[in-house]
Amino acid sequence: MAKTVSDFIIQRLHEWGIERVYGYSGDGINGVMAALRRAPAGPRMIQPRHEELAAFMASAHAKFTGTPGVCIATSGPGAVHLLNGLYDAKKDHMPVVAIVGQQARMSLGTDYQQEIDLVSLYKDVAGDYVHMVTDAPQARHLIDQAVRIALARRTVTAIIVPNDIQDLEMADPPRAHGAVFSGTGYRPGHLVPDSGDLDAAAAVLDEGKKVAILAGAGCKEAVDEVLALADKLGAGVAKAILAKTMIPDDVDYVTGTVGLLGTEPSADMMAGCDTLLMVGTRFPYAEFLPEEGQAKAIQIDIDGEALGLRYPTEVNLAGEAKATVAALTERVTRKEDREWQATLIEKTRDWWELMASRADVEANPVNPQALFAGLSSRLPDNVLLACDVGSGTNWYARYLKIRRGMLGSVSGGLASMGNGVPYLMAGKFAFPDRPGIAMVGDGAMQMLGNQGLIGLAKYWREWSNPTAIVVVLNNRDLNQVTWEQRVMEGDPKFETSQDLPDFAYDQYADMLGLKGLRIDSAEQIDKVLEEALAADRPVVINAYTDPEVAPIPPHISLEQAKNFMSSMVQGDPGSKHMIRQSMKQVAAKWL
Repeated sequence: MAKTVSDFIIQRLHEWGIERVYGYSGDGINGVMAALRRAPAGPRMIQPRHEELAAFMASAHAKFTGTPGVCIATSGPGAVHLLNGLYDAKKDHMPVVAIVGQQARMSLGTDYQQEIDLVSLYKDVAGDYVHMVTDAPQARHLIDQAVRIALARRTVTAIIVPNDIQDLEMADPPRAHGAVFSGTGYRPGHLVPDSGDLDAAAAVLDEGKKVAILAGAGCKEAVDEVLALADKLGAGVAKAILAKTMIPDDVDYVTGTVGLLGTEPSADMMAGCDTLLMVGTRFPYAEFLPEEGQAKAIQIDIDGEALGLRYPTEVNLAGEAKATVAALTERVTRKEDREWQATLIEKTRDWWELMASRADVEANPVNPQALFAGLSSRLPDNVLLACDVGSGTNWYARYLKIRRGMLGSVSGGLASMGNGVPYLMAGKFAFPDRPGIAMVGDGAMQMLGNQGLIGLAKYWREWSNPTAIVVVLNNRDLNQVTWEQRVMEGDPKFETSQDLPDFAYDQYADMLGLKGLRIDSAEQIDKVLEEALAADRPVVINAYTDPEVAPIPPHISLEQAKNFMSSMVQGDPGSKHMIRQSMKQVAAKWL
């Protein structure tokens, strides 16, 4: 029997197979920290520089490994700081367990220092399971339930541990009425839809002449099955952003990402299809799906609540992607007419050529598209990719050509800035032999990434492969929102809210014992990327990119064009340079 409740909690996490926890200490969680120190078999405590980083790392751990991420924080402010990273996990349906401290039970309800109603605070982010330990025997089933529910429902759960409970002597539940004796262990079942529903779905797919497939993160274990079905149906495959690194881009009929960050062939496929198959996705932007009534739709999702959520469907299939798609492939008839797929393949090849042309356009000082094009051509086979949120997400979505064996993610449903560096670190802990690359905007670096670099400097020497590159897009602008102000609102750039101070990210990296490199001309891109990939330690690349290179959507609507012109007429500070750059980008398609 473990000595204290805290010892039991740590021992139980170990029995659940948890190897690492990400956390930050404080007097509200000292008992658990002491138990971590006393635990010879682990789990190991990883200390980032901020609780938000810890929660992002737990989310990334779950994304990259498929096992629960665990984060730990003290009461009050520590518990509050975890929330953003926890919402990242919740919105992307990742299993994460949060363990947070609380004031002693006898002081609760007295507005004691750092006392917060944590059960209420966490009721949304951990709504599937959040409980407070109020007695030693209760700890057993609370930990077991928190881990099992996080896994079974792919969600966030939370356990609140008052600091006096943490040091109590642990006791098993008594053999008495009301006691609960829980255990460890979980294996997912294999959910396959009813055969009649599968037959109905196959009939819809057979009837379709122009089939489009939209693949989401739920396709992670079903890539081969999705591609085989697309081949049999003569379909194209578009990717939601969370599936960017799951479906390889070197398959001819993969049209790339979809949506505002998507590709032109994906947009054209959605606009022209007569049948839509959605697999493992809750893609939120319905305006990028076929018009209502244009296409007959089928949706596959392991969560029944997601079915029919974004688009009216003919047949809903509640099941895991791998088995369900395989069952559909067995039932459909191979289409002999390949004209639709051939058209999509041709458009996709033209798109990649257009992207190369746009990357060749001169900018001041560096075209960010040239940076990402250069990066794409040098991606190692087993690279781990972490993309932050901002204008760089556009270039990540469109320029990086993914091959099998690559692994990566973004903050999808929450779309939170600041995830890039902690994602990279969590990935390196999970796969220390893989090279890792994070792509981060300067806004996200100044918000959270610079603190994350301190942790990178602390831990990198223990990784068997030291390659961990942080590419910073230094354009001195909160660039994605600046473009949204122009194109969505018709307003000029609001410099007070958008301008960022310059920061010597490369020099800061040197100061931390990492390697700092700088790109301030297009001619330096190849040399610097090669030097970074060959370095014997993590590298921070300070890339001075042009903020006026527009992240042009797949198709520009009349309203977007009108708003853009309105922002120019109102005196946008970068209007002249911006108009020149935009004209060059548009002209690249024809030249």
